[in-house]
Amino acid sequence: MALFDDAASYFAQPWTYYQIAILAGCYLAAWLISLRLEPWLDARARAIKGKPGLLRVIIAFMRRINWVIFLAFLALAWQVVLELTWPSRTYLLALALALGSAWLAIAVSSRIIHNKTLARLIALAIFTYVALGILDLRPEAAAFLDQLAFQVGDLRISALFVLRTALVTAGFLWVANLLGNFLDARITLIEDLSPSFKVLAGKVVKIGLIAVALMMALSSTGIDLTALTVFSGAVGVGLGFGLQKVVSNFISGVIILVDRSIKPGDTIELGETFGWIRELRARFVSVITRDGREYLIPNEDFITQQVVNWSFSDRLVRLDVDFGVSYDSDPHEVTRLAITAAGSVGRVLTDRPPVCWMTGFGASSLDFKLRFWITDPQAGLTNVRGQVLLALWDIFKENGIKIPFPHREIVMRTPVEVVRRDAPEAEDGDADGREP
Repeated sequence: MALFDDAASYFAQPWTYYQIAILAGCYLAAWLISLRLEPWLDARARAIKGKPGLLRVIIAFMRRINWVIFLAFLALAWQVVLELTWPSRTYLLALALALGSAWLAIAVSSRIIHNKTLARLIALAIFTYVALGILDLRPEAAAFLDQLAFQVGDLRISALFVLRTALVTAGFLWVANLLGNFLDARITLIEDLSPSFKVLAGKVVKIGLIAVALMMALSSTGIDLTALTVFSGAVGVGLGFGLQKVVSNFISGVIILVDRSIKPGDTIELGETFGWIRELRARFVSVITRDGREYLIPNEDFITQQVVNWSFSDRLVRLDVDFGVSYDSDPHEVTRLAITAAGSVGRVLTDRPPVCWMTGFGASSLDFKLRFWITDPQAGLTNVRGQVLLALWDIFKENGIKIPFPHREIVMRTPVEVVRRDAPEAEDGDADGREP
């Protein structure tokens, strides 16, 4: 009640309304100037290239240029009024200047957070805390929140306790996430480590930092961790039954990283999915196919199903192309030409020369199998087979070797009468149409 009495007596003073008029005049002048200034500054700020984080902060600052001008005018007016009268008659101006400066700094600096909703919530929370300090109302606010409480056994849970725990935990987790990303980036730069071990080490570091951050946050808020043993055990059992697949995929991901059966960059085939691995995550593996689709395959599938890893031990892949030529062709010459055609394709290895074997006497052709090696299966298999087939077509055409196509002969067991559709119709009584 004393607070309301002080506010009522303050607003009864005529200098209070003078300060309100000064505030309104400063804001109106700043708003009119910003209408012309903001578009020009915004266009110049967007010309900055290569620094998205800095650009977001500058753009946020420029979009609040009316507040910048308002605070500049307000600071100037406060100094002028302070020189002309008593300091007590500038209290409202000083309070508005402090609150406005705090809000501008917090709103602009929070733009480093990508998520807009999260950035606004954090800015609002920090500003509330700072504003309560400026108004000297933190003890009263803390006492009010502490009164909103309920008892659970020996544990008293108040709104102040919940708010403090949430803020401290969020802060520790944020720091742990930043530190984890920094260490993960550093681990990725180590060239002596394998790609799968880099991923495993990065995940272990992040999970460890998050666990440490949670324990430190709970300890700093006064929670006895030993009292949570039974509760955490019960929650763990419930989560184990409810999140079986999630836990299974997580454990499968750890196994994949440890045994290094697959790693980023490998070309794999799982069921009808053929592509190369882009990233290993805690729950799934990201696989990109040749048509640009990205499949998020659960880690468990790579443990329980048959996986073809085209680049497990090395990237050498052998491909087969079947073809046939006519019976009047020389098979020795066909073999030589087929090897030459395969060697002319750029992706076919020359240090492992192609081979061609005759595999049988077909119904209408001599059958051959051409085999060759490549080292880049992630670049596609169908396209290199197509290039080899085109090379075979070109070299066979140049050397007069024919590729047969099926022929069909029809044998009629009974005579067939052929009737011309444009023949004149037979007269009545003359079945064959001849004169009597």
